[in-house]
Amino acid sequence: MYKRSFMLFVTVAALLYVIAGGAAVTAISKSGSTGSEVREIQTKLKNWGYYTGSVDGIYGWQTESAVRSFQKKNGLTADGIAGQKTLEAMGIYSEGSTNSQSESNVYLLARVINGEARGEPYEGQVAVGAVILNRVKHPSFPNSISGVVYQKGAFTAVDDGQINAEMYSSSMRAARDAMNGWDPTGGAIYYYNPVTATNKWIRSRKIICTIGKHVFCE
Repeated sequence: MYKRSFMLFVTVAALLYVIAGGAAVTAISKSGSTGSEVREIQTKLKNWGYYTGSVDGIYGWQTESAVRSFQKKNGLTADGIAGQKTLEAMGIYSEGSTNSQSESNVYLLARVINGEARGEPYEGQVAVGAVILNRVKHPSFPNSISGVVYQKGAFTAVDDGQINAEMYSSSMRAARDAMNGWDPTGGAIYYYNPVTATNKWIRSRKIICTIGKHVFCE
């Protein structure tokens, strides 16, 4: 009798843990999952051009395929499962995350700076970070760092995989300086290398300043 009561207690406790949100601690979505987190995954992947299905909150084969494509593009294990690392790369955070949202944003910002501007003067590295943050604030761009970074075709480093290059320590420092408000560009939302840029439209933008090899513009 005691054993049966104890097992019943354990079962009820486990059920209450899940209802209270305990399952969310695992920070994972996969085939068969449903809910708001899946809907957020679908929305982001749709905005970035990976997902073409309905934002219905159901983790089906199309969502799994889109997640796998995102993972391959960003140097993650391409298993089609939205685990903690994949979710953080998308800018989706849960109480199961080992890093705070702020720290994850700094790291992602540093990754782009590293891919786009390593070898540039330190001020130029901070400037690239500032452009990303200026886009977050601008109504014409996504309102999150991950959204700006993974906007389709926005950054060469994302397209060619340089976002996953070996990290320079200056990239992390530059990301923190940009996050703390240093903007050497004076509000720029675009930049380009005039030696390599072939896009006529980007060259038509009003120039604010030049730092290192990059021209920063409105």
